Amino acid sequence: MNRDGLSRTRTYAAGALALLAFATACGDNGGGGAAAPAASTAASSAAGPAGGGTPTAAATTPGAAPAQGDAAAWAKWNLKPLAPAPAPPADKPIKLERTGTVPVFSDVKTTDKVVFITIDDGAEKDPKFVEMLTDLKVPISMFLTKDIVKNDYGYFKPLQALGNHIQNHTVTHPVMSKLSADKQKSEVCEDQAALTQQYGTAPLLFRPPFGDGANTPTLNSSVQQCGPRAIVLWRESMQIHDMQYQAGDKKLKSGDIILAHFRGPKELKGATMTQMFADLLARIQEQGFSVARLEDYVQAPAS
Repeated sequence: MNRDGLSRTRTYAAGALALLAFATACGDNGGGGAAAPAASTAASSAAGPAGGGTPTAAATTPGAAPAQGDAAAWAKWNLKPLAPAPAPPADKPIKLERTGTVPVFSDVKTTDKVVFITIDDGAEKDPKFVEMLTDLKVPISMFLTKDIVKNDYGYFKPLQALGNHIQNHTVTHPVMSKLSADKQKSEVCEDQAALTQQYGTAPLLFRPPFGDGANTPTLNSSVQQCGPRAIVLWRESMQIHDMQYQAGDKKLKSGDIILAHFRGPKELKGATMTQMFADLLARIQEQGFSVARLEDYVQAPAS
């Protein structure tokens, strides 16, 4: 994939700054460039021993559609309310198993006119974004990188408390296919342990940086050993004001997974995280879709 700009400098040590210069290449916030290869939903196997736990305890009541902010809250952010998502399906389209090969998917097979927003790494920690999601109650899934979020684990807890799930995105954001099997395992397992400790729930899903190595046996084995029970890619990636599409028609499809990043003005050419997210919601609304919670369409392995 094309690289986006360096992550916003905060209180990282010099080593972490070098990491972020590489880490932000996960998507291209400047527009242009290809998205990671799409993966079809794989019929999988399942749960790793390190706790492919259930989604976060803060999730909404099973069978209920994600809550939605009122019209005044949307107007505050210069947006029109999205149509509410339907109630989560009782029969989940993606069913994960306790052991064996984990599936790789970039969309969810559903006839519901919904898409899913995922946000990676955690570099930008804008308090206004927490305020925005508190107002709008749009569900997201957060794929967090330990060395990028460890200076402020607490920032993501209010977002988790809204029912948003925290998932695994490695420790240092490397190109996974360039690592040995042992180093791949360390990247996944150490992030799994840190996020479980900080947020009280073991991540169920894993996203490799850049989508790299997603379909390789070595990475699949590492993920199995560390606990996540699926590898998640994407169909579209959000740039500053618009999306990159993998499909030639440049249109959203039901069940598409959208990739975005925690980014600030330095990486977004002066735009803020909330402005980027508002543009993302506007693009989704223009095409007539609602936003659903990805984890509501995924059946965790039975205990």
